[in-house]
Amino acid sequence: MSVDRKDIAEFFDKNGYISPLDVLSTKEAKQLRENFNRCEEETGQEDATYSLHNVHMTKPWVLRLATHNSLLAPLQKILGPNLILLDSRFICKYPTPSNKDAFVAWHQDVRYWGVEGDVVSVWLAVDDADVENACMHVIPGSHKQGVLNHVSADKGGNLLTSNQSIPLELFDVKKSVPCPLKAGQMSLHHGHIVHGSETNHSTRRRCGYVIRYIATTTRPIADPDRPRTFPATVLVSGKNEEGYFQDHAPEWFTWRQ
Repeated sequence: MSVDRKDIAEFFDKNGYISPLDVLSTKEAKQLRENFNRCEEETGQEDATYSLHNVHMTKPWVLRLATHNSLLAPLQKILGPNLILLDSRFICKYPTPSNKDAFVAWHQDVRYWGVEGDVVSVWLAVDDADVENACMHVIPGSHKQGVLNHVSADKGGNLLTSNQSIPLELFDVKKSVPCPLKAGQMSLHHGHIVHGSETNHSTRRRCGYVIRYIATTTRPIADPDRPRTFPATVLVSGKNEEGYFQDHAPEWFTWRQ
């Protein structure tokens, strides 16, 4: 799929996702993989699978990545100039059997985020991601259905921390579209879009950096099912005049737009 950058907001509003978008140069993509490989060596594969959470607060190279001009530009077209990084996480799927049949069940991000307003998630590819090594799939237009009911997944291996899963009868799985990416490319998806990914049955790792962004007009809400705090929010573009979320930018963060 090819989307002209001037049409990004219109396409995203209609479909709820965009994929792929070029972000990093070949040199930058190689550096990203080398940086992540060092993290993987430090933490081990088990923690690298899903536990590298909000490391943009402690690792300057990660926050530089999350504020890359080519990454923020399409987000500004969709959400406006005043952007807050809400949360981030590296997600790795290793080849089975080390992967233990890990998958990501069909879900909507916003169901458990405790915010009122649009959330746009970036999936930035550290490795090439394709159907063979279990790239993300989306249900185009499903963000228009509102928040769907989530239940506990009925099989083991779900990487989602709350084991959430949307029953298949609530959406048309036949409309599923894969979002393959080359290393250094990204996809964008709306917080309400139904998406997920299968088990990695290839011989290749599939690693991506997932980053959630909101406009400063977005508000936190009380969620009794899953109370949330937001200790890693960072203003990455424009001004935070509303002040609904605190700017926790590290002292060394100096490349804000």
